[in-house]
This record gives sequence, structure tokens and C-alpha cells, in this order.
Amino acid sequence: MMNDTGKEKENKNLFTIVTDKGETMECEVVLTIDSDEFKKSYIVYTDHTIDENGNYRTYASIYDPTGKDLKLYPIETDEEWDMVESVLASAQKKVAKEQASENKDEENN
Repeated sequence: MMNDTGKEKENKNLFTIVTDKGETMECEVVLTIDSDEFKKSYIVYTDHTIDENGNYRTYASIYDPTGKDLKLYPIETDEEWDMVESVLASAQKKVAKEQASENKDEENN
């Protein structure tokens, strides 16, 4: 991203991936999950594109939080997907609740 001074804006939540088709895609971290149960770390991210239902497309992968291995690996079991989807759903509910509270506060001012 470029700001008015022409210098690159630092955002540690942004990263670039190369797709299977060789295209580069800028993504933003939505959340990270460390699982004691599976002994793995997961990253949920978006490329800010919209699907046919009007929702942001989100993706999830296994990653190395130390940064020593920069590759993203596929989630391979249904149990892992269920856990990631459950955490994401809980996070979405929390954000929706916070936004509703903020809107209510604004209406009262």
C-alpha cells in the first residue's frame, strides 16, 4: 500500500501469497489460532474479494508462527476444520456484538 508520501505503509497484518496459478495475491490476517489439541498453529486470512453471497472470502491454513517456515500448509482433517470454523464463528459473533454495542452508544449520545 502507498500513502501520500509515497512510502510503503507498514501493516504487519498484510502478506502476499502466490497462488497455484502463479498469481500474487495480497491478503490480510483475520485471526490466528494456536491449538493445543492438534499441536499446530492456524492462520485465517482474506483477500478482500466478495463471494456470490456478498461475504468476504476467507481462507485458513496451517502456518509456522516463528516465521522460520514461510509456507502455508493445507488443513487436512475435518476435526481441524471444525475447530477453525468454530473459533471463526465465535470471533464473528464477538465482533458483531461489539459493533451493536458501539452503535447503541452512538445513538444514546
